[in-house]
Amino acid sequence: MEKIFENLERSERTFQTASHLLYITFPLVREQRLLLKILLEIKESIKDAISSILQYEYLYKRIKLYQNPEINFNTFLEKCAPKYGISKSTCKEIKELFEIAKKHKESPFEFVRGEKVVIFSENSNHKTINLEKVKKFTEVNKEILEKAKKIILR
Repeated sequence: MEKIFENLERSERTFQTASHLLYITFPLVREQRLLLKILLEIKESIKDAISSILQYEYLYKRIKLYQNPEINFNTFLEKCAPKYGISKSTCKEIKELFEIAKKHKESPFEFVRGEKVVIFSENSNHKTINLEKVKKFTEVNKEILEKAKKIILR
């Protein structure tokens, strides 16, 4: 049970860091590459919140957990998300966020074009992120964190 609370607390701290970077620091420095850092913070916060949910459900023997994180993520999407009131559109946003973070990690290079950061991948596909997209992911993060806390801390 302690690990569940640790993950939830870490998720909350990371979310607060990302929010501060987005709403306080970014408007001051206007450095577009900071959006990547914020995006990665949001991803970590969501990952920790999802881990808390999965561990909580496992503790009460409602789901099984595996060594494979992809199987566990699919378990979250199929079994936990509906129970916690997380919509399919929110799940789609989470998938998109994780995909962008993965592309960033694998990317040979990124560059800033105007108000956007463009992330290239090996096969010439690219993803772009901008302030609005990062704000949208922040709202998703806030929603998941609140719903996880509502059930786990009751």
